[in-house]
Amino acid sequence: MEWNNYHSTNTIHRFLTCLASEYKGKATLINIGRSSQGNDLKVIQVGSGGRGKPAIFIDGGIHAREWISPATVTYILKDFLENSGKYSRILSKVDLYFLPLANPDGYEFSRQSDRLWRKNRSHSDRGKCAGVDLNRNFGYKWGGKGSSNNQCSETYRGPRPFSEPESRAMRDFILARRGNIRMYITFHSYGQMILYPWGYDRVDARDSAELHRMGTVGARAMGRSYKVG
Repeated sequence: MEWNNYHSTNTIHRFLTCLASEYKGKATLINIGRSSQGNDLKVIQVGSGGRGKPAIFIDGGIHAREWISPATVTYILKDFLENSGKYSRILSKVDLYFLPLANPDGYEFSRQSDRLWRKNRSHSDRGKCAGVDLNRNFGYKWGGKGSSNNQCSETYRGPRPFSEPESRAMRDFILARRGNIRMYITFHSYGQMILYPWGYDRVDARDSAELHRMGTVGARAMGRSYKVG
């Protein structure tokens, strides 16, 4: 797969299958569930695994129209596998779980029908009011600031926490590895920002100082003007 174009869900999924086949022993393909329209939700684990080994979960494409997100996540995944020697120090300490397409239905809809579509495609019979903003469907402080109870809103949170199969699949996968997963990174394309919790209100997480330090390190490594907060 190349990165001069944005690719279909089918191409991305075939790429993941190819990586798992080519890098046996380094990459493991895991199907964690299906979307509301029956598309697979595919995760690749990079690393040796093992009891107690820390892990990082990385997702992309949770907002359908942000095409650069799955492109970025697949590129990072490719680089970790093709140049594993360069990252041997990291991989000796942590495993990485990559979910490049968290919202395959919405992604394909944005490619084929509505370029600016954001949500998933549950209840597609509702037309412009179809779908749920998966980023606002998680259970912790569900219904907080920045979400809407209006089905037609782009930030519609859904009728209840984890009402969507995509968010449930992510929840179940992460909770099954709660003893290992220490960090969750989600890629978006809203702006040049590295954001950390919390998002449901204007309050800081207990470890906000450490999160800010890590975000600042990441922003410096990018070599560009990223806002951290």
